[in-house]
Amino acid sequence: MSPTILTIIISSLATGTIITMTSHHWLMAWIGLEMNTLAIIPIISTMHNPRSTEAATKYFLTQAAASAMILFSSMINAWQTGTWNITDLSYSPAHILLTMALAMKLGLAPMHFWLPEVLQGSTLTTALIITTWQKLAPMALIYMTLNNLSTTALITLGLLSSIVGGWGGLNQTQTRKIMAFSSIAHLGWMFTITSIMPNIMILNLMIYMIMTTAMFCSLILSKSKTIQDTTEAWTLSPMLTVVMMTLLLSLGGLPPLTGFMPKWLILEELVTQNLTSTAIIMAMSALLSLFFYLRLTYTTTLTLSPNTAQTKFKWRFKPNHMTLLMGASSTMTIFLLPMTPLILL
Repeated sequence: MSPTILTIIISSLATGTIITMTSHHWLMAWIGLEMNTLAIIPIISTMHNPRSTEAATKYFLTQAAASAMILFSSMINAWQTGTWNITDLSYSPAHILLTMALAMKLGLAPMHFWLPEVLQGSTLTTALIITTWQKLAPMALIYMTLNNLSTTALITLGLLSSIVGGWGGLNQTQTRKIMAFSSIAHLGWMFTITSIMPNIMILNLMIYMIMTTAMFCSLILSKSKTIQDTTEAWTLSPMLTVVMMTLLLSLGGLPPLTGFMPKWLILEELVTQNLTSTAIIMAMSALLSLFFYLRLTYTTTLTLSPNTAQTKFKWRFKPNHMTLLMGASSTMTIFLLPMTPLILL
């Protein structure tokens, strides 16, 4: 792809998200979402093979259906209330339809089936964009319409997503599919707390994006597309294997790493609101996710794959990737837990 076309596509991707996040009118929000979707389709299909074409088609059809549902919900709300303002979503069928549409856009269970398939057909860099940047616009719409959305629907979707995200990742051998189910589980945690404490939801989204960016950067650097590939990461850089191990444990939510912070705050808030059974189910679903993170940790740091190459070390071949983003995001993924008291103030 030529630099000019890539620049136009990336700027359209960013502009679409910003338009959605800053708009007050439903049509402008819809236009932003459409720009976002149309900009990422060429990025997904750059590989020019059947798998990437299939991924781009699946992504387009799902996002187009979700955008149509958003437009339909805003139209029936405008028909009933006479306003197109995003914050005035008072008609009940409209906000239920909107919740389902945004869940489909984000890849929440039970509308999650497209996400693992699309990530598997994309490159690791494209998968990083889909799991981080593409979540911003729908989450912004949820934050803006929060006062009118059904708490029961949000908590149900959150619970279902955290369970499905944990359960679905157990049987996977592809790192992109594991990260897809990880995304579904993390979004489930965000949805569960959304209507109770929106500030914790935003904190969780920020930490999730930092952790996922760090993890994908290390996978891109070590070219690890399957679990077996992670066993060879130490030949590139022994330090990279240590960093990957701590990143995976942080994603799993183990203390004293950053990933523990949002889970801790969410469980504490759920118990405070007398939603103890919800908190127990969420904690149990976190154990499911933790299992496949620990499996990846084990293969990365403690196992050695059969090696037919003449040389044991790849470190002689210096990787030409920029490691600044990886360094910054990895540091935040590992060391941010002591900041929790400052966040709570």
